[in-house]
Amino acid sequence: MRVGVYGFGAIGRLAAKLALDRGYEVVAAVDIDERILGKDVGELLGVGPLGVQVTNDVYELGDADVVIHATGSYLDRVFEQIASVVRMGVHVVSTCETLSYPYYRYPVLAKRLDELARAYGSVVIGTGINPGYLLDTLVATIAASVPRVTRIKAVRSLDAAKRREPFRRKIGVGEDPKVVEARLARGEITGHVGYAESVYLIALAGDLNLARVVEWQGVVPAEEEVESAGVRVEKGANRGVVGYGAGYVGDREVIRVEFHAYVGAPEYEEIEVEGREYSVKWKSTGTPGDLGTVTVALNVAERVQYLIPGLHLMTDLLPFKVKFSA
Repeated sequence: MRVGVYGFGAIGRLAAKLALDRGYEVVAAVDIDERILGKDVGELLGVGPLGVQVTNDVYELGDADVVIHATGSYLDRVFEQIASVVRMGVHVVSTCETLSYPYYRYPVLAKRLDELARAYGSVVIGTGINPGYLLDTLVATIAASVPRVTRIKAVRSLDAAKRREPFRRKIGVGEDPKVVEARLARGEITGHVGYAESVYLIALAGDLNLARVVEWQGVVPAEEEVESAGVRVEKGANRGVVGYGAGYVGDREVIRVEFHAYVGAPEYEEIEVEGREYSVKWKSTGTPGDLGTVTVALNVAERVQYLIPGLHLMTDLLPFKVKFSA
C-alpha cells in the first residue's frame, strides 16, 4: 500500500512511522511548516533517508493509494484539504474529529463531500481513537451482545501529564480556570472535540432516532498542588477538562459518553451496557491516544479499498447492529 500523509505533525509522523513498520511505502508528506519543508521524511522519522521530501504541494499525494489526513478537528476548516485529495481519486482516512459523524455539525459539507467522493471514485472516512473507536464503535461492539439495550454509558479517563504538551495546551493545563473556560467558550482552545459525534455513531449502530444530544465541557481546578509524570499544577490552577455527550429519546437519557482528561487522572476506559435481560461492564487499563489514533487510522486505511466510493462512517465497518429497547 502506498501511503501519503497530509499534515506532518506529531500524528502524521506517527502514522508514517507505523506505515513503514508495516511494510508500506510512504510516497508523500504534505505540510505548511516552513521548518520541515524540503526535509527528508525518513530523516525526520529517524529511520534514514527515504528519498521523499516534505512538501506543501498537495498534488504530490496523487501517487498514494490512501492518504492519512491529520491537520484539524473541524470539517469546515479542513474541507478543501480533503476535497483536493479526493479530486485526485485518492482515498482519505482523516483524524478530523467532526468528520467521524459530519451530519451533526456539517450536514451540507457532508453531502458535498459524499457527492465529490462518489464522482471521483474515492472513499472518505473520519476515525481515530476517540471519536472513532473507544467511545463509539467499541461501545457498539460490546453492546451487540446484549439482547435489548436500555442504556449505555462509556467513560474514557486519562492523565494529561502523560500526554503531549500540545494536548495539555488545548485543555489549558496550569492556567487560570476562569481564563480556560473563557477560551473554551471563544473556541481559542478546543478541549475534547467529538462528544456528540460518538453519541450519534452509537445511536446509528442501533438505528436509534434521538430526540436531542447535549454536550458539556468544563475545567478541573486543583484543590491542592498536584504532580504527575513530572508535570506540576499549583493549587487553584487548572488540571484539565471533563465533559460529556448525552443522547435522549424523549426525556430519557439513553446514551452517555464522558471524557476525563486532567493531570493526575486515573487511566482507564469503562463501558456499561444496561439491558432488559442482563447488563455487561467492560473496563481497560487505558489506551495511549496518539499511537492508538494512528493504529486505528491505518487499520481502516487497509479496508477502504473494499468500500464503495463515497463518504463513510465507522459504523459502516461493523458487521452487526445494536438492539435498543423502547
